[in-house]
Parts: sequence; structure tokens; C-alpha cells
Amino acid sequence: MIEIDNLSHAYDQSLVLDEVGVTLPRGCLTSLVGPNGAGKSTLLSAVARLLQPDLGRVLIDGLDVASTPTALIARRLAVLRQDNQLAARLTVVDLVRFGRFPYSKGRLGADDDRIVHEALEYVGMLDLRDRFLDQLSGGQRQRAFIAMVLAQQTDYLLLDEPLNNLDMRHAAATMRMLRRACDELDRTVVLVLHDINFASAWSDHVVALRDGRVVAQGTPTEIMRTPVLKEVFGLDMRVTEIDGHLLGHYWTLSD
Repeated sequence: MIEIDNLSHAYDQSLVLDEVGVTLPRGCLTSLVGPNGAGKSTLLSAVARLLQPDLGRVLIDGLDVASTPTALIARRLAVLRQDNQLAARLTVVDLVRFGRFPYSKGRLGADDDRIVHEALEYVGMLDLRDRFLDQLSGGQRQRAFIAMVLAQQTDYLLLDEPLNNLDMRHAAATMRMLRRACDELDRTVVLVLHDINFASAWSDHVVALRDGRVVAQGTPTEIMRTPVLKEVFGLDMRVTEIDGHLLGHYWTLSD
């Protein structure tokens, strides 16, 4: 489990995380949601040790991420950043091999090759393993990066806006893949999402932030209520149940 204890952080004296305290359950898919500037990506970056918060701490299964050796952290959590672009021209299989670095230090053995193969098979990219990343569609490229973090074989997967720039079909396919990783591979998945309906449809647990604070958390059923969504997004959203999923919608024809 991930324990976030009294986390605060500021950029240029502007507070972006304000005494955040929340527990993210193990074995679940947790979505961090909220409006722009709510602190979602900053919170995920603090959990991933991509930034050192000004105050507070993050514990992963009791390990303080700030003081735990990097090699050990790399075997506990894998991170997929929003800006997952690489300058080098790599093939898909070479990218996925990077996921084995915490174990192989660049010298892949038979076990590493097997795990890389299984990760590519899991995301349906065996036939594209030798294709260069810049020859792939956006959806294919995202699957390749997910294969890389799966190959890292960590208990925790942290993804910052993995649906960014994907069309609806590829976004749904990505969420389906992450849901399977949680259910079939026993991975704990934490991701930043902008679409509350994707969070509702695929998550076990939702943490809603606004202005650097957690304003609500719970199951999709607990979050997908008009008063809660108004507190989070500042909108009077209607909630409708469709095929067992709660979906929020809002529109206006006036300013």
C-alpha cells in the first residue's frame, strides 16, 4: 500500500500540494482526478520520487521513498511519465528491454528475454517488436511504453495521464490493458486521469483533488454523485447509470 503523509509542495511560492494525506490501496486501480492545476501530476511525481516534496513523506509498503536506495525502489515501482518521448531512435523491443535494467544492468540474460517477450505478448505487440517507435501510431507507442513498465515486474505501476493524445478507441484499449494488469498480474495501478467517466468505469478507487487538497476519495459509486462532482470540478453534473457504470455529463449553451 502507498501511504501519503502530510505532503506539501510549492513552485515559486505557489502551493500546489497542501498537506495531502491519503492511502492508496494495494491490488487496486486508483485514479487521481480533478481540474487542471489540482496537483494530480505533482502528487504522482512525489510518489514516484521524481520530485522531493517540501514537507511530508511517502511510504510504499512501509519503505520511505525518499531514503530507500534507488535500486530497491526501481524493483517496487515503475513509472510512466506524461512526456515519455525518447531522443534516440529505438525499436519496440529495445524500449521494452529498458524495463529490465534494474535487474540486468544492461546485460540481459535468458530470463530477461523471456520477460520482455511476455510483456510484448501481453500488450499484443510481438508482431511490431522490431518496428521503430517513430513508425508507430500514438496508441501503438503507448502500448510499447506500457510493455516496458510491465517488463520491470514491479508491484506498483504509476502512470501520468496515459490517455493523453489518444483517441477514444485507443484510450479505452489502454484502460482495458491496465485493468487486466491489475486483475491478472496483481499489479497496483495508480494513474492521473482527466476524464472522470474513464475513472468511474475502470477504477476501484478514486482520489479527487482540487487546489492541492484531497476533497473526496472512495469507490466510483461514492465519487460519482452530483454534490461531490460539483465540489471537485465546480460544475452541476448529472450522473446517469449506463450498463452498470455511473457516468457524469454536463453541458450548457450559454456562457
